[in-house]
Amino acid sequence: MRILVVEDEPLLANAVAEGLRADAHAVDVVHDGGAALERLWLHDYDVVVLDRDLPVVHGDDVCRAVASREGDVRVLMLTAAAEIDDRVAGLALGADDYLPKPFAFRELAARVVALGRRSRPAAPPVLERAGVRLDPHRREVYRDGRYVPLSRKEFAVLAELLRADGAAVSAEQLLEKAWDEYADPFTHTVRMAILKLRRKLGEPAVVLTDPGVGYRIS
Repeated sequence: MRILVVEDEPLLANAVAEGLRADAHAVDVVHDGGAALERLWLHDYDVVVLDRDLPVVHGDDVCRAVASREGDVRVLMLTAAAEIDDRVAGLALGADDYLPKPFAFRELAARVVALGRRSRPAAPPVLERAGVRLDPHRREVYRDGRYVPLSRKEFAVLAELLRADGAAVSAEQLLEKAWDEYADPFTHTVRMAILKLRRKLGEPAVVLTDPGVGYRIS
C-alpha cells in the first residue's frame, strides 16, 4: 500500500514509517498539516496515519479535507487524548479509525492493513494466479509449491500484479503503489524490479510485458 504518515515528532514518525516499510508498504512522511495537504494532492494514498495535534494546519482540518474529496483514502487518527468524547469527535470529522498514544506498533500496523482492505475491492486473503501464490500476512511467495524469497519491493510489485487479476498494470501505477516519493520516475526502477522478479519466479515466465501498456501475470 501507499501510506502517508503525518506526525510532528520526527522520532515517532520515522519509527512508524520504518516499521511499515518492513511490511513492504511504500511510506511517505511529513511533519505538519500543510505538507500533508500538499502530498495528498500529489499522490493517491491508501491510508493516512494522521496525528491530530499538528502545526501549520491542524489535524482536524486535514481530516476534513480528506473526507471531503473523492477517493478511497482511509484515515487512522493518532492522538494523546484518549477520552471517549475525543474519539467520537475524531470519528465525526471523517476519520475511519482512532488510536490513542502511546500505542503498540503491532496494533497500528494491523489497523493500517485493515483500513487498506476497505480502500480496495475485496480480495482473497491469499492471492493466486498462474501457479504463483502470495500470502500477504505471512509475507510468503510460492511458485508451483517452491518457496520464492523476495525483497520488500519485489513482494509489493508482485502483490499489485496479482491484485490486477490478469489485467495490465502500468509502470506509473507500480511506482505509485510500491515506491515512496523519493523514487525517480525517469529511471529504470520498475523495469529492474520486474527483471529480478522474473528471474526469481523462474521459467516459464509468468510476468509478461504488454508494450506501451504495462505488466501482467499471465
